[in-house]
Amino acid sequence: MPSTRKPDDAGTAEVADTEDVADTPEVTDSPEVAEENPPEAPGGKTSKGADRRGIVVGGVLLAASAGVVVYGVLNTAEKPEQHHVPTAAVTYEVEGDGTADITYQARSESGDAVVANGVTLPWKKTVNVPLGKAPLVTITLGEKGGRASCQLAVRGRHVQTATAFGRFGRATCQGELPSPEPSDANAAGQEGS
Repeated sequence: MPSTRKPDDAGTAEVADTEDVADTPEVTDSPEVAEENPPEAPGGKTSKGADRRGIVVGGVLLAASAGVVVYGVLNTAEKPEQHHVPTAAVTYEVEGDGTADITYQARSESGDAVVANGVTLPWKKTVNVPLGKAPLVTITLGEKGGRASCQLAVRGRHVQTATAFGRFGRATCQGELPSPEPSDANAAGQEGS
């Protein structure tokens, strides 16, 4: 049915549909309408915000995994093989009364010294010392003085004894260890295999 126009008081025309409402097609959510009016997500945010968060999270995960891959590629340089350093068992013993500061050499590739302050005597320790390094124990008495003696044994064989006396008295026991023999180095390499 055609629509008719009626003029109103202001001179504008009002359109009145004479068609039956049931005959007009109903407008449903078409793709165009859905694009223009996105549904709201909980909290009043649109699904575009949720999509953006997903993209950001995905980008962060991608960057993190790329970092792990780059680290793995850059960290593939050949690492030097750990070499076993042949050692000998060395026993340090300090006898006496009271306390003393004790410095001794223990196992490490560089043969660094270990310092123990205020040790109650008597004291005894067996450690492994790298071949080619000189085993050494030094005792230093405190302000009260006294008397203490150090002893050094290599592979169970007594090497040296020394005694410290009086206030801040000092004594040092030192021995010798042979340099590693080629056979010792080969044996050490076979032990690690």
